Amino acid sequence: MANKNDYLAVVPARGGSKRLAKKNILDLNGKPLITYTIEAGLESQYIDKLVVSSDNEEILSVAKKYDIKSLKRPDELASDTATTVDVLIHAIESTPQQYKYLVLLQATSPLRTAKHIDEAIELFETKSADAIISVVEVEHSPLWSNKLDEDLSMKNFISQDILNKRSQDLEPYYRLNGAIYIINITKFLEEKSFFLQENSYAYVMDKMSSVDIDEEIDFMLAEVTLKHIN
Repeated sequence: MANKNDYLAVVPARGGSKRLAKKNILDLNGKPLITYTIEAGLESQYIDKLVVSSDNEEILSVAKKYDIKSLKRPDELASDTATTVDVLIHAIESTPQQYKYLVLLQATSPLRTAKHIDEAIELFETKSADAIISVVEVEHSPLWSNKLDEDLSMKNFISQDILNKRSQDLEPYYRLNGAIYIINITKFLEEKSFFLQENSYAYVMDKMSSVDIDEEIDFMLAEVTLKHIN
């Protein structure tokens, strides 16, 4: 399995959020949201270094309570137009030690645990993959979905070949859940993306662990779920 100095994990966390103000440090069942991801990363048996990258001093002060690197972003990476890829490249270049693999852990996935991280890394190594991305089965099949015209007509909304099928008889679909991204750093720096055309695989997570906090309803769901499992 993994050798020392193989896995660099980065937690990017902006201070601003248009849909849910200060979401990365909102109190979630007694502690800031970002701490769930920090603690999961620290508990992983494979991650060698954990970095929190932020433009916000409040977020960085939370990170400094742990034995990890807190990285203040330069101004050009603190704007709404800064991309996650740019932030990750900055984190890689700001880390003196050379690592082979990058693990992206988004702070908005508080129910993703060290067990999930380690399973994804084990899959990465078992497959000799260049990238692993976590997914979850969709709650409702996209085959039951369609666009609507301005007049809201339901004509041809669902194709005739699936109209009378039960939902459980439809093939499963999966979506990104935002919890775990793993990639060979050389490939990442070449492609500037986690979505490689070759040698990339999915790590499937359960629905309960796949809550991704974007809006207030997601936060409420995470609160209820955490109370249920603790």
